[in-house]
Order: sequence, then structure tokens, then C-alpha cells
Amino acid sequence: MNTHRSAAFFDLDRTLISGSSVFVLGVAAWRQKLVPTHQFVHDAAGAVAFRLAGASDDTSNEVRERILGAVKGVRLDDLVALNAEIVPKLIDRVRPEAHRLLEQHRHAGRDTYIVSASPIELVEPLAIALGMTAGIGTRSRIDDGVYTGELDGPFCYGAGKVEAIQAIAAQRGYELDRCFAYSDSASDLPMLEAVGHPVAVNPDGK
Repeated sequence: MNTHRSAAFFDLDRTLISGSSVFVLGVAAWRQKLVPTHQFVHDAAGAVAFRLAGASDDTSNEVRERILGAVKGVRLDDLVALNAEIVPKLIDRVRPEAHRLLEQHRHAGRDTYIVSASPIELVEPLAIALGMTAGIGTRSRIDDGVYTGELDGPFCYGAGKVEAIQAIAAQRGYELDRCFAYSDSASDLPMLEAVGHPVAVNPDGK
């Protein structure tokens, strides 16, 4: 049980880090020949657009398909093996102000979480490497050790993030009106509105 009954929840892309974590994943997977070049080019174009404009509710289906498509047909063991390359690169992209915020919340005794649509197999190791409490991400269905491209639980995006943090709050005894949330995107308004201390970071135009 958290004695302070509060936590801080951080969006990942364009909030905790600059750019897109899925793009970093895609580059690593392409280099290891886990995804074909045409898929990588498509994902790269989407990542560039995201970097420039951010995400919106209008593109939530596209976000889901990009996340699930990034791992479809890939073996779980192969994806997990990529973390040795991916996690250090993502740590290098963590914004200096994000490092300061994490330290402030740790000093105050709050638990800290990444809450992201990115695959849980990427989000969790990054959170642990940053000394955070845990990562909350999208879980994809795995059949015989291979990603099917289907969800295995709620999509951790928009209202799905609220569902995820409400579940962890119930489990750990957090009072959401004492919790903090950070995001750049209008798509995360539900998460920001679910806590007592919402903060817009590097906010998109909407």
C-alpha cells in the first residue's frame, strides 16, 4: 500500500520522451529483419506525422493498427531480445524536464508509471530502467509464441488509459484526486481529467 495514496502517470511519446517509441521499435525490428521494408516505410511515415502533429481521437483506430501491426507475426522472444537495443535509445530520448519530474515525485514518495499505447513488452522494461514503479501498455494476443496482431485486453489509449489507471489505483489504494498525470495529446484528456493534478506537457495544437 502506498502511504501517500498517490501516484504520477506519464504518457510516453512526446511527453516522457521526444518522438515515437514505436518508430524506435520499428527501426530495431527492421534491422533484425523481423518486419519487411514496405511495412517499415509505412510505419516510418506515420511516426513522422505523429512527431509533427501528435495523435488525436480521429486517428485512434490508426494508432491501434500501427501498434498491433508493428508486432504482428513477430515472435515474443525476438521482440523481447530487441530491448537490449531499444531501451538505451529510449532512455537517451527522455526529456530533461521529465527526469526532473520523476525525481521530484520519487522524493515526494509517489509511485510513478508510464501509461502508453506502446507494447507492454517495451513499456515495462523502460519504466524499470528509469527506476519507475511499473509500465502500463498495450497487451497483444500471443499464439504459440507469436503475436497475432489482435488485442489481449483493453487498448491502452484514450479511455483505455483511464481504465488502466483506475484498475491500478484500486489495487494499490491510490486516491485519483491526489494523483498526477502528464501528457502532450488531446487524446489523453480522459486520463488528465481522471486525476486531481493534470499537466499538459509539450501540448499538441488541439
